[in-house]
Amino acid sequence: MAALLALFVVAFAMVFGNSAADPDLLQDICVADLAAGVKVNGFVCKNEANATAEDFFTAGLAKPGLTNNTFGSLVTAANVLKVPGLNTLGVSLARIDYAPGGINPPHTHPRATEIVYVLEGELDVGFITTANKLISKSIKKGEIFVFPKGLVHFQKNNGKVPAAVIAGFNSQLQGTVNIALTLFAATPDVPDHVLTQTFQVGTKEVKKIKSRLAPKT
Repeated sequence: MAALLALFVVAFAMVFGNSAADPDLLQDICVADLAAGVKVNGFVCKNEANATAEDFFTAGLAKPGLTNNTFGSLVTAANVLKVPGLNTLGVSLARIDYAPGGINPPHTHPRATEIVYVLEGELDVGFITTANKLISKSIKKGEIFVFPKGLVHFQKNNGKVPAAVIAGFNSQLQGTVNIALTLFAATPDVPDHVLTQTFQVGTKEVKKIKSRLAPKT
């Protein structure tokens, strides 16, 4: 399994690294200065002389994440915000853990294609094209599935045991638009009349969903 995962990571780096979605770098490294007040399309580089190995390292994906939440899943990112050395390199990773029956609900990544490698368990996965065609499959340990850039997609643990994947992205910061949270937990609220007409349901149902998805205070 370790060898297969290593092969996945190498292949991901070669393919995505050679066709990065983010702007190409113009220097050897550009470690993100996350504290800089100035923002560009990406992050300002800190002085190269101050770069260290820690800027290019994280152990954040080594352990399963806690999945005791509304959706029964947790995404642990290894993007530029966690690994500043990824700035301008056009790649990032994440670990996604799922409780039995847990779901990574329908969402999109506006800046990246995603490829997942199953570490443990079995998942139902799929994406929807702009022609409203669902392309889906059940995948298990050691298998891979790809979600094209910008398309709505999901993963659901269809087993009775926890599941986990490693996800690769051809962006240092892929962005995530969770469809349900975007529509029903936005700040300020999306007007009820927009949601009732869109989903062809009553105001009562809309308010019920909003109350369930609203951030806990």
